[in-house]
Amino acid sequence: MDRKYEGFTLIEQMVAAAVLAVATLGTLGYQYHAATMGRIARGQIGAARAAHLLLVDWKSTGGSKEYDPAGLGLGFSERGAVPAGFTTPAGLGTTLNDMVYGITLDGLPMLAALKYQDVDKDTQTQTTLRQLAVILRFAQVNPDGSMSTPESRFVDLPPVTMVTYVRLDGSDG
Repeated sequence: MDRKYEGFTLIEQMVAAAVLAVATLGTLGYQYHAATMGRIARGQIGAARAAHLLLVDWKSTGGSKEYDPAGLGLGFSERGAVPAGFTTPAGLGTTLNDMVYGITLDGLPMLAALKYQDVDKDTQTQTTLRQLAVILRFAQVNPDGSMSTPESRFVDLPPVTMVTYVRLDGSDG
């Protein structure tokens, strides 16, 4: 008797299961990667908006050396002296009030340093051109004064840095 079996062999079923498992794991890996990149993008957008807000508000005060972001009422708070490890790009001048300010946006703690420097002065008109810079870094100040990054995926991200200029007339100080 010749019997003809129909259906799949065990090996064929195992190969199909392996292909399905690889495809499923690939999809899950892609979803995790997409979620991670989305979180980083939201963090960078929030940091850019906060830096822009600080820069525009500080510029509206004429680049005052007495500017205090904590007075905005938007969640910025003084975090003390600039912690070790908080590096800023060269050529941005003096840190305002020698301190950093903290804010938490979308669950991410950030530190902001504000820097200024007078880059040019016209002695005849008594007009000074002042550079204003805001540097936001994904970090927080620990109780011991050191700095740490909230999530490992934000460790290698460069800080958000924005620069603008304001003209100070002789009567503006």
